[in-house]
Amino acid sequence: MGNRALALLLMGGLLVTSVLLHAALTQIDAQERLRDTRELAREWALTDLALFTEARHARHPAMTDRFSAFQNHPMALEHFPTGALIRPPPHLHE
Repeated sequence: MGNRALALLLMGGLLVTSVLLHAALTQIDAQERLRDTRELAREWALTDLALFTEARHARHPAMTDRFSAFQNHPMALEHFPTGALIRPPPHLHE
């Protein structure tokens, strides 16, 4: 019983060590990619992040209006799943 517990403890320690090592190694690559992305956004003069790509009212929450979700007619149900994931901007639900 003691050998199993020791083996599990060692395996757990090895897994934690490998996760921390992986995080340290990928952080350098992530910083390089972030630098490249910032440079690309500056070069192309991009303004904001597009969170979702499927509907115009969900692409940028600050730029939406009250009726863009109901593009076909006022009683149309929203048929994009992002409507359940993102709330309208604060200026629209007063």
